[in-house]
Amino acid sequence: MSSTRRFWVTGASNGVGLALVERLLEQGHRVAASGMDCQELDTLAELHEARLLRLPAHLNELVAAQSAAEQLQSHWGALDVLIVNAGTCDYLANDLPANAVMEEIVSSNRRASEHVLASALSLLARGHRPQVMALFSRYSTLQLFAPAQTPAGHNSLPQWFREQRKVLDDLAVQLTVVAPQSLKAPVSNSMAIPESWTAKSAANELARRLKHPQAELVLEVLDPTLLWPLPWEA
Repeated sequence: MSSTRRFWVTGASNGVGLALVERLLEQGHRVAASGMDCQELDTLAELHEARLLRLPAHLNELVAAQSAAEQLQSHWGALDVLIVNAGTCDYLANDLPANAVMEEIVSSNRRASEHVLASALSLLARGHRPQVMALFSRYSTLQLFAPAQTPAGHNSLPQWFREQRKVLDDLAVQLTVVAPQSLKAPVSNSMAIPESWTAKSAANELARRLKHPQAELVLEVLDPTLLWPLPWEA
């Protein structure tokens, strides 16, 4: 049986999302990339031709996520791995005030995550050893509405993903949540020290971890902007 798998990577315009697309293509996989137009994705498309499928970027809009899923259905008929880059800044408006950026990172990634997962479920159900990896920055783990309370699905995006485990388990889909350690609801007794991860080194490690999926991975990044560039740094 071929080891080639079918991936959908969101937030693929830059940082760790783009690096994941590049790494997975290097490994010989078929990759669908949801990302804004950029020279890097254009270059990868020229190098890898039919193995890279370009999909709509604005997944915080339901119609874009549904269109992406329809294209995946048309091209592949199924999906093996969905990587939700839920730290991306791809969904931010160009004229967004600086003081609204952090809240919009959380809320736009929340909308995109809900749309993408709902649109991809039937494709994953037909995949081979299907997996979902949800990848968070320190920004996108910020709590909304009730930041002093214990994380829950209504105010914490990582916790919302964890609450989807039952649905995913019923479809035999493995979920891995990759996020900084939460002081309110730690997933490990071990202390994770922030490391000097780059987009490339993080992508290489995450691609390696996909081969032996775990429910939770703690990723502490010394400089998050290297993996998830803010709008004025992208």
